[in-house]
Amino acid sequence: MPRKPAPQSEPQLPVPLAMIERKIYLLRGQKVMLDSDLAELYGVETKALNRAVKRNGTRFPADFMFQLTAAEAESLRCQFGTSNDSRGGRRYLPYVFTEQGVAMLSSVLNSERAIQVNIAIMRAFVKLRELLATNQELAEKLAVLEQRYDAQLQLVFQALNLLMSPAPETPPVNRRIGFRADKESTKNKSSNRKR
Repeated sequence: MPRKPAPQSEPQLPVPLAMIERKIYLLRGQKVMLDSDLAELYGVETKALNRAVKRNGTRFPADFMFQLTAAEAESLRCQFGTSNDSRGGRRYLPYVFTEQGVAMLSSVLNSERAIQVNIAIMRAFVKLRELLATNQELAEKLAVLEQRYDAQLQLVFQALNLLMSPAPETPPVNRRIGFRADKESTKNKSSNRKR
């Protein structure tokens, strides 16, 4: 009987998947990655990555890559503490790449590391898409359950609301504080003492 070849383990990725997932942001309703983050992952300078993209501009239409507005860039700068213009940092607005744009980068940056990093990034995008689909399914199931059991639970909620609502206020009764003795009982007590 022929032997089955030993299963090959996946090659070690140059960058941990969790690190890539932290660098995927949601901007303008799309999952994107910053040019500086991609350059760091690929092991190149940001300006070299952007130069390569500009040389191959026809490969990067607006749905693959776009430049952030000043407000978006400022928001990211505040959130992540990126450098500002006065300290020798970026002098232009950053570019962001969608999932398709990241896939296209592997053809522009023709190196073994770029290919391996792209594989890892694509896996991260797929994982995020699966997580979002799972969350959507849970939300839909919860909505169905709410509709199905709404009438039954409505009675329970009404009972709970009654128990939680404060009792109706009754007018306060002005009572004297202390012990009150009847006249009869005080006469009997005083006559019992004399004996």
